[in-house]
Amino acid sequence: MAEDLVLDTAIRDWVLIPLSVVMVLIGVLRYFVSKLIRSDQIPDIKIVKEGQVIIRARYLRAAANFIPAKSFRVRRHYYSNEENGLLHVPKGQAQNPQAQMFSDPNMAMDMMKKNLSMIIPQTLTFAWVNFFFSGFVAAKIPFPLTQRFRAMLQNGIDLSTVDVSYVSSRSWYFLNLFGLRGLFSLILGEDNATDDAQRMMQMGGFGFDPTRSLGAEKDGLDIVQHDWALPKFEQRAAAVLKKLVS
Repeated sequence: MAEDLVLDTAIRDWVLIPLSVVMVLIGVLRYFVSKLIRSDQIPDIKIVKEGQVIIRARYLRAAANFIPAKSFRVRRHYYSNEENGLLHVPKGQAQNPQAQMFSDPNMAMDMMKKNLSMIIPQTLTFAWVNFFFSGFVAAKIPFPLTQRFRAMLQNGIDLSTVDVSYVSSRSWYFLNLFGLRGLFSLILGEDNATDDAQRMMQMGGFGFDPTRSLGAEKDGLDIVQHDWALPKFEQRAAAVLKKLVS
């Protein structure tokens, strides 16, 4: 039987609120530091063009059923034909993003600066949380949860009798670390450098791979089954116009 705890209001005032405020301030500070250390690079025209092609192909795939079948086939051939399609990348022209990064020292330095701007503040913040607030039960989720959430919400508390809805201070740190993206988007705008979840995913790779993205979009466009959503719409529109004119 899980036990219910009575949380002291001092924990809210001296643990929960300060930890949240510090995480927000560190995110805002890291955003401005990242802007200062970011090197001004001219974007590659080829990569920009390929990105725009991918966006246009996605729009075509999403709105395929709202254009006639013949028009869709023509557009799909324009993007994905094997001779000169915009999404077709010959095998000999495929680029290795790792080799591209190591060949450009500015790109490697810029990536290292971005990673350091994330690793150093978060390492210091985690050490601060682990030293001062370790072992605190900081909050309680206002709805019941299953036992699968225990490892995520009660990091640092080895008590299986405590209800799963209670959140430890260390888990509250991780929830703020990965859950403040929407708040930072409101404060700093959509294009901000505080998305730690996306940054951690990019650390295992080496950035945008246009060859892989073009190939994936080409495969997605090839398997689209066209189903005309407006059958005989043109004939009905012509009949209505004739009635209005006559």
